[in-house]
Amino acid sequence: QVQLVGSGGGLVQPGESLRLSCATSGIIFRLNDMGWYRQAPGKERELVATITRGGDTNYVDSVKGRFTISRDNAKNTAYLQMNSLKPEDTAVYYCKSHRTSLGRDYDYWGQGTQVTVSS
Repeated sequence: QVQLVGSGGGLVQPGESLRLSCATSGIIFRLNDMGWYRQAPGKERELVATITRGGDTNYVDSVKGRFTISRDNAKNTAYLQMNSLKPEDTAVYYCKSHRTSLGRDYDYWGQGTQVTVSS
């Protein structure tokens, strides 16, 4: 059974930091690309950051220089370090694993963790 458990969200003030974690089980973590997405109220879910199984990273422009995605293959966990948070970062954050095997895509989502940035 595949499980992705997101955690680390909360209520912070502008300029503060949070670190999200995505603990996985049931997948071969080191073979998966990992991503963080977010969905704000009334908006579509958007891609925030990705990290490939090889460690290459990519970010949406709005978070470049503030957010850092990482992974620990020994712990089967992905992270999103979020610094200098802004009110517009408020959203539910979801992690996702992705792997392509024998021409088939395997995508799994975590349950989401709420991040609220407000003074």
